[in-house]
Amino acid sequence: MPSTTRLKLRAFAAIFFAWIVVGLFMCTQDLTRKFFFKDPTPWWHFLVSWLVGCALSALMTPAILWLGNRFSIERRNWARRIALHLLFSVTFSIAQLVVDSAILSRLGIFPTFMTTFSGTLVVLLILGFHGNILAYWIVLGIQYTFRYYRRYQEREKEALRLELHASALKSQLMQAQLSALKMQLQPHFLFNTLNAIMVLVRQERGPQAEKTLALLSDLLRCVLEDVEAQEVPLRRELEYLEIYLAIEQVRFQDRLRVEISAEPSALDAAVPHMGLQPIVENAVRHGIGRSSKAGRIEISAAQVNGNLELRVKDDGPGLSATDSPARGIGLANTRERLRQLYGDGASLAVENGDQGGAVVTMILPYHVAVEAADTEVMAVHAADDADRR
Repeated sequence: MPSTTRLKLRAFAAIFFAWIVVGLFMCTQDLTRKFFFKDPTPWWHFLVSWLVGCALSALMTPAILWLGNRFSIERRNWARRIALHLLFSVTFSIAQLVVDSAILSRLGIFPTFMTTFSGTLVVLLILGFHGNILAYWIVLGIQYTFRYYRRYQEREKEALRLELHASALKSQLMQAQLSALKMQLQPHFLFNTLNAIMVLVRQERGPQAEKTLALLSDLLRCVLEDVEAQEVPLRRELEYLEIYLAIEQVRFQDRLRVEISAEPSALDAAVPHMGLQPIVENAVRHGIGRSSKAGRIEISAAQVNGNLELRVKDDGPGLSATDSPARGIGLANTRERLRQLYGDGASLAVENGDQGGAVVTMILPYHVAVEAADTEVMAVHAADDADRR
C-alpha cells in the first residue's frame, strides 16, 4: 500500500476516533440527566444515538476539510468566504441530521417520540441543528490552526535557511575584506623594499643590492607559502620579520640594532599574517630613518592575563605633536585588520616611550594558531566576535 494512502487512512482513523470520543463524552451528559430525572428510556438508546451521529460527522469531516482547503478564508476575501462557509455549515448540519434520522428511525431508538423518519428529523433538527453548525466551524477552526502552524514552521525554516545563507555570505565577505587588507600591506612593503634596492643601485652598492634582492626573494617565498592564511604562529611571523630586518640592515648597516625576545608559550600563539611587519617598518622609518645616529628596535612577545602582548619599541625621536597616532597606511591597515579579525578583543596603541622613542603595543586574544583547514572556522568566529562589539 502506498505511503500516501496509509497516511490518509491513519488521518481518517484519528478523525473517527476523535468523534467517537466526543460522542461518548456527550453521552455522559444525557445519561446523567436520565438517572437524575429517572427517565425509563434504556441507557443504550442514548449511547447508540450519539455514536451514530458522531460516526456520520466523522464520515463527513473529510468533506469539510476539503471545503476548507478549496474555499480558504483569506484577508482579501474573508467576508465572501465566511458567508459561503455559513451556507456549507447549514448544508452539513441538515445532511447529517437527515441521514441520522433515517438510521435511528429504523433502529427503533426512542420509540415514544421517534417512531417515523419525519418525526425523528423534526426532533433532531430541534436538538442538533445548532450543534452541528458549531461542529462544522470547530472542524474548520482546527484545520486553520494546523494550517497556520505549518506555515509558521515553514517560515521558521525559511528564516533559518536565510540566516545560514546570510552567515555564509558574511563569512565570505569578512574573508574578502581581510584578504583585501592583507594584499594592501604586501605591495606597500614590496614597493618600499624595491625603492631601497633602487637607491643601493644608484649608489653603486652592487653587493648590497644583490644581497637585498636575495633576501627579498626569500621573504616573498615565505609569504607566498601562507598567502591564504589570515593567522600564523608567532614563530612563523618572526621568521618573516627576521628576513625583513636583514633587508633593512643591509640599508642601514651598523645604524640598526634589533633585539627580539619572546616567551616560549607565546611562540605558538596565533597572530595576523604580516601583522608585525608594518609596525616594525614604521619603527625603522620613523625611528631609525629620522635619526643620524645608530638606533635600536626592541621586539617582545609575552602572554599577559590570557592575552598575547606584542610590543615594538624604538629609541628614535618619538611622536611629535603633529604626528598622527596611526603613523601612515601600515598601522591604519593593521588596526583595521585587527578589528575585522577580533572585534573589540584586540587593540593597537601608539605612544611615546618613557625614555624616548615610540612604543607600539598590540594586544591579541591568546589562542594557538589553527591549521589551514580551519581557516573558514576562524573567519566565522571572527564575524561572530565582530557582531558582539
